[in-house]
Amino acid sequence: MSYQITLPRLMHIGKGASERIVETLSSLNCKKPLLVTDKVMVELGYADNVTAHLAAHNIEVDVYSDTVPEPTVSSITAGVELVRQHTYDSIIALGGGSPIDSAKAIAILGKFGGQMRDYKFPIVTDQAGLPIIAIPTTAGTGSEVTRFTIITDDESSEKMLCVGRGFMPSAALVDYELTRSLPQRVTADTGIDALTHAIEAYVSRKANLYSDAQALSAMALIAPNLRTVFADPTNERAREAMMLGSTLAGIAFSNASVALVHGMSRPIGALFHVPHGLSNAMLLPSVTAFSIPSATARYAQCARAMGLATQLDSDESANDTLLGELTKLNLDLQVPTPEAFGIEKEVFFASMTTMAEQAIASGSPANNPRIPTLDEMVSIYASLWS
Repeated sequence: MSYQITLPRLMHIGKGASERIVETLSSLNCKKPLLVTDKVMVELGYADNVTAHLAAHNIEVDVYSDTVPEPTVSSITAGVELVRQHTYDSIIALGGGSPIDSAKAIAILGKFGGQMRDYKFPIVTDQAGLPIIAIPTTAGTGSEVTRFTIITDDESSEKMLCVGRGFMPSAALVDYELTRSLPQRVTADTGIDALTHAIEAYVSRKANLYSDAQALSAMALIAPNLRTVFADPTNERAREAMMLGSTLAGIAFSNASVALVHGMSRPIGALFHVPHGLSNAMLLPSVTAFSIPSATARYAQCARAMGLATQLDSDESANDTLLGELTKLNLDLQVPTPEAFGIEKEVFFASMTTMAEQAIASGSPANNPRIPTLDEMVSIYASLWS
């Protein structure tokens, strides 16, 4: 059986990769970009670095910096209008997953029109929007190499998963130096997000030999270095490993899909404003424990790739170690429970059925090695509380 692999047309990876923006625009035959970013990138001076670099090569660029964490339809509306009113031929997406996801939506809506819900899965959008050059500043989402974007519906609070080649950036400039300014909490949350991408891609029902290779390599890079970058943000080798691991994990899940963790985490983020990586971290140990009986060998290989077990260890022993490590990782990275995060218990428990229904509607739980019922998902949500 063959499988389709979708990647950016062009990638630069490593120290200084973000400085290849001019030649990347030229290779895509683009001359009038819109820079989509957020306020943090502006405050840190990253946006000015990009605009100054372009200005030095006589390339003018407008800036849209009103994207928000966990982007919503309303947060991208002004960006869409900018594209509709001007003759931009490309978009430069600078920042973490939220600005890049926002840029993907703006590129499609700005070119083709309609509402974001028109592109919600199971609709598949393969028509190319404006070319996107993605410059990630976090080692986590992998959005620079994925054919997905997630935008929250303001009215229903549903995180809408949008899928298709149209959401794949044309180019990715992956420069680990841009992650040095990340706060410790963001480093942890995005790092666990990347680890979750790799694990879920490997155990997904849509996994293939290509995605397996990327996922296993990603786990081998991320697992030994996540605690290091959390404790020592200046460790350059660990930063580089995390950034490459994040990109490989993105390639893996973009070509194999995520599964139950992501399906269940999106509603937590939408309803309670929990950062995406953090809600993944809350769920990862419990969902892994639920899923292992249906993919014992696969999860054991995850443990081995992460350096937690060897080929001489039994699958059962490797999986016991994996579960212990995921629980300890959350403790070491100070991942709070929903209760410790500050969510109201009554509201959380009253929302569990709705969250489970939204998770099922996203399609991701159907990729899990063990497909849960709605009641089983509600039970998993309840187990997270404290």
